[in-house]
Amino acid sequence: MDNLFIYNSLTRNKEEFKSLHEGYVGMYVCGPTVYSDVHLGNCRTFISFDVMFRYLTYLGYKVRYVRNITDVGHLEDDVAETGEDKIGKKARLEQVEPMEIVQRYTNGFHDMMRIFNVLPPSIEPHATQHIIEQIEMVQRIIDNGYAYEKNGSVYFDTLKFSQDKGVYGQLSGRVIEELIAESRDNLKNQDEKKHPADFAIWMKASPEHLMRWNSPWSIGFPGWHLECSAMSTKYLGETFDIHGGGNDLKFPHHENEIAQNYGACNCTPARYWMHTNMLLLNGKKMSKRDGNSISPQQLFTGDSPHVSKGYSPMVVRFFILQAHYASPLDLTDEALQAAEKGFRRLMEAMKTLKSLESPSTVQVGALDQEIKDLLAEAFTNMNDDFNTPKALANLFELVTKINALKGGQLHIAEVSVQTLEHLKKTFHDFIYHIFGLLDEDHASDGNGVLDGLMQLVIDMRADARTRKDWATSDKIRDVLKELDIQLKDSKEGTTWTKG
Repeated sequence: MDNLFIYNSLTRNKEEFKSLHEGYVGMYVCGPTVYSDVHLGNCRTFISFDVMFRYLTYLGYKVRYVRNITDVGHLEDDVAETGEDKIGKKARLEQVEPMEIVQRYTNGFHDMMRIFNVLPPSIEPHATQHIIEQIEMVQRIIDNGYAYEKNGSVYFDTLKFSQDKGVYGQLSGRVIEELIAESRDNLKNQDEKKHPADFAIWMKASPEHLMRWNSPWSIGFPGWHLECSAMSTKYLGETFDIHGGGNDLKFPHHENEIAQNYGACNCTPARYWMHTNMLLLNGKKMSKRDGNSISPQQLFTGDSPHVSKGYSPMVVRFFILQAHYASPLDLTDEALQAAEKGFRRLMEAMKTLKSLESPSTVQVGALDQEIKDLLAEAFTNMNDDFNTPKALANLFELVTKINALKGGQLHIAEVSVQTLEHLKKTFHDFIYHIFGLLDEDHASDGNGVLDGLMQLVIDMRADARTRKDWATSDKIRDVLKELDIQLKDSKEGTTWTKG
């Protein structure tokens, strides 16, 4: 099998992947800030890294996958470091504890990941559980001369770091002089900073701030960027293999992570940086303000002007795999309809393949080698920076051959017993273990994906009925009835049955 190559955002080159410790991979991916329901663009990122996690494991690596939960410190304007903490603001508006907000949306995030069949990470640290580690990292950065305290807040000395190390801006392509110019007028506490491009790694809490901890400098809270530096270091070491996230995190989040790690230990955190691209809707960036947005729930139920009907989670996952993770992906109703047909064709071929049996007499022909070549090419494409669309194309070439074998246009006698078994196993592995797709006809048989999706729909219907939105409640029931799914209401709650 070919060696694995990864596009490294840090060097802007495709590089052969060599893990820091042979046979082991440490991977950190920035998780959600849990102040609202996870949006579809984030789902694309987590599905993409789920495939990478699955494939690295399939290749035989023991992977420690760390994906954090941000539950403090993420301000409304994460570039200018202004506004309220996103979770604190939500808690204030709803008059609840911040951790109630965190728990609610963390539960929702986990539910959505289960629905999309995204494997849980090896470790899922919360920022609020690692305040001590963050305070210790701030102190190390101060001791190394790359941070300073002012009025109870601590700022990273970006200009000094850039002059000493010369690496600031390497990931994002930003130039320090440009950063100073563009940030001169819009950063808060400008009088506290030595330079406009400096950023907070510990912030003194204002009297109304809900989330606060004691520190050597003030009662306050950690900077958003610091959290990931501290948690990745704790669980993966000062230097590890892969750091990932959405493209929008390159600056300032990931750029500042690199600076903090250098500032604390004089070493870069990750050797390979990977970034997923954005998910568009009808050719435009998603925006609630412009009405150009759709939630995962709306995509499943079809309750949106952007789609003509609902689509299943596995169809959406299959649709996401049809584009390379680093390329923009345009979600349209037409593209989803095509993905639905493709997904069904793929799953039907899997069933057909299971039914194929070698005849008693085999005369191996050219077809045998063609099948082996296509299987090998699928792995070659996955080893080329996890190129799922090209690997899928290889599988669909095999689908054509599988259907032709079933229909008699191709002769099974030309395929050796070994090649047929290799095809059955590898085709199965790609669909279920690498791509993480599920046969939705049997989705309730032990994996809970359909159960989770139906519970989501039931909860949405219950919420609609609570709000006396009878139109939505009736629509949900009617659409499910068309799908041969019956809802049964009782004193104990609502249950569902198929058929």
